Amino acid sequence: MNALLITGTDTDAGKTVLTSALAAYWQKYCASLHLKILKPLQSGLGDCELYSRLFGFAETAVTPLRFEAPLAPPLAAAKEGRRIELDKAWQAFEQLRQNNDFVLVEGLGGLGSPVTYETTIADLAWDWRLPTVLVVPVKLGAIGQAVANVALARQSRVHLKGIVLNCTQPCSDQEIEDWAPAALIQSLTGIPVLGLVPHLSDRTNLDTLAHAAANLELERLLPLPFSSQKYSA
Repeated sequence: MNALLITGTDTDAGKTVLTSALAAYWQKYCASLHLKILKPLQSGLGDCELYSRLFGFAETAVTPLRFEAPLAPPLAAAKEGRRIELDKAWQAFEQLRQNNDFVLVEGLGGLGSPVTYETTIADLAWDWRLPTVLVVPVKLGAIGQAVANVALARQSRVHLKGIVLNCTQPCSDQEIEDWAPAALIQSLTGIPVLGLVPHLSDRTNLDTLAHAAANLELERLLPLPFSSQKYSA
């Protein structure tokens, strides 16, 4: 599968930062190959506008299903008297996947967030057979959140490739080790921690984003042969 789902433990875990970082790294070092970003559903303003500004993607291509209210999609759709047409999102994904070398799919909310009244992001990952990376924010409670989300991924048969830690606020090395120790998270979940995204004061600087991605275990996240050579951003 030439795609990767980027999901998190919750809203604001750092999915957009990781998606942007991987896309910036790809654009910097592999411009000859085509990468696209897909956010199947978006409620309110945010990610598709950012990706359009950073990478020049058409907003309609990034997000096929959009709702005005910043709520869970089933609730946002109900406010507009609409239904969630997942087949439309699937068709957009298939078109991008067939016409590009790689597609980054950013989920909404967390792995357990609702897509419809019957399905969650975890269900979508399984239904679309998407290899997945879980973003865990570095904060008190991160260990428990990681364990719970990995358990949900296993229950939903998600192919979880790894965990990426993300500093949503400035963190010292000691705070990172106290709140989100990689060794303990790996021991409890059996899932590798693929690195840490530091707190980025400017999340629109492509060089900074690419540098953040360069410090991750990219061979687990991006396809060969692109990921077989480590670059220094």
